[in-house]
Amino acid sequence: MAKDQEVERIAKKLDKMVHKNNTDGAMDLLRELKNMKMSLETLQSTRIGMSVNAVRKQSSDEEVQTLAKSLIKTWKKLLDGSEGKSEEKKKIPPPLQSSSSKDGPGSSDFSKKPEMPKTPTTSTTPTTPTTPKMTSFPPPPVTTDSVRNKCRELLVAALQTDEFKSTDMKYKARLRSRISNLKDQKNPDLRRNVLCGNISPERIATMTAEEMASAELKEIRKALTKESIREHQLSKVGGTETDMFVCGKCKSKSCTYTQVQTRSADEPMTTFVMCNECGNRWKFC
Repeated sequence: MAKDQEVERIAKKLDKMVHKNNTDGAMDLLRELKNMKMSLETLQSTRIGMSVNAVRKQSSDEEVQTLAKSLIKTWKKLLDGSEGKSEEKKKIPPPLQSSSSKDGPGSSDFSKKPEMPKTPTTSTTPTTPTTPKMTSFPPPPVTTDSVRNKCRELLVAALQTDEFKSTDMKYKARLRSRISNLKDQKNPDLRRNVLCGNISPERIATMTAEEMASAELKEIRKALTKESIREHQLSKVGGTETDMFVCGKCKSKSCTYTQVQTRSADEPMTTFVMCNECGNRWKFC
């Protein structure tokens, strides 16, 4: 049987040739493979078939192409034969168990008393939960179909995606933000909630700066936000504050009014009123 290390060495050389777009010397490697007695396990573990097929497609040497096709065809027969044997094994029913020589030939085991299941003994030692292991998949069968090979590459790339995000500058900045907030003497509630378990590690890892802020800082931000909104809503030029009007929206008496001559000179001026609380505007005739 061919050694897996030797086959892997040849496969790496073939892949390097394909990568460099130079298949000089591929004929010698293919001849080495031809002289090896290949097993199904070696084909699947080394994936030598894909390397040979890639060289066959890239090489312009007819001799290399012919020998590569011959090797792939031989290995495919080996794969098909293994699959056929496995199917036959599935179809053959398991043989009936014969009874012991004490009962004589042909006698069945029905006369035997069924064994009572043993009761497991209880142990006072606590059992340690085992960590679930990752499922290992068998190596894929050798194929020369370019579409299937491409699909496999895409699936492998998707499954090998790193589940831990990169530790770039953004990651470090987020870490410094959490350390700063946890060490803040004016924010003891955050540290206490983390230590007591009210805030889980998963939660603290995704909290924003606004969510980690202390109660005092939250109130200051809330007041500043409210003031900014109020100034935006109450943007005005001039005006006189008064409590003579009542806002129809929030019922507040804190208002500002201005008078504009919108009609002829002998007509009274039009009064425009604005609520200082909610920004509601209306015209008072």
